[in-house]
Amino acid sequence: MLVPTQGLVLHTTAYAETSLIAKIFTRQLGVRSYIVKGVRKSGGRTKQNLFQPLSCLDLVVYDTPHAEINYIKDIAPVHTLPLTINESHSSILFFLDELLYRTLRENEPMPDLYDYIVSLIDSLPDHSQLSSLPIDVLLSVARQLGIAPLDNHSHREPLFNLSEGRFVAPNSPASPDALLTPDLSVALHNYIQAVYSSQLLPLYPPAVRRNVINALIDYYKHHLSYFGNFKSHEILHSVLA
Repeated sequence: MLVPTQGLVLHTTAYAETSLIAKIFTRQLGVRSYIVKGVRKSGGRTKQNLFQPLSCLDLVVYDTPHAEINYIKDIAPVHTLPLTINESHSSILFFLDELLYRTLRENEPMPDLYDYIVSLIDSLPDHSQLSSLPIDVLLSVARQLGIAPLDNHSHREPLFNLSEGRFVAPNSPASPDALLTPDLSVALHNYIQAVYSSQLLPLYPPAVRRNVINALIDYYKHHLSYFGNFKSHEILHSVLA
């Protein structure tokens, strides 16, 4: 069966002498893997630069039930990444690509998440809160994956428990590495409130933002067994002030 869909390239691997296997987050079908024949051949009809990470493509793909790898019938670029990206933009795109690659499972359509990511990429050069954007992304993707942290922060339950995904009382049983400090818990609460209500994110110093990002990465590790060794946030910390 042929299916027309847009897709975002997540990862490519060389295949045979001139081809690629591309893992693509499609709007209609979720993450799928496709063989792209001849793309690494000089003078080929399909250019390899179309398959840069997070490139948005217009596709017509073969969808064979239970097949691990399918084929692409037609391909065209929807648009390229913004031309005005700088080092900060590049680090965020690298972070975003790794997050999607490590969290999205194959064959699970998530059109709302797809639309969110495309809109974010399109608006990146003009984004007003670039330094806090990774926190917005981490919380928004968690909501789409069904692992959103519960925002139940109160005087009685002021500490965020990474393993439980909620705020708990100070005397609640928990392993020491699962509980955030009071100040970090308040910061996370304020970020969650802003993201969940589509408001501007709070302005915190770089050290606080770094700690919130690190805490959310740990949160993903607690709730997604396949998340693995995430690395790109370390680049963010060195680039975003």
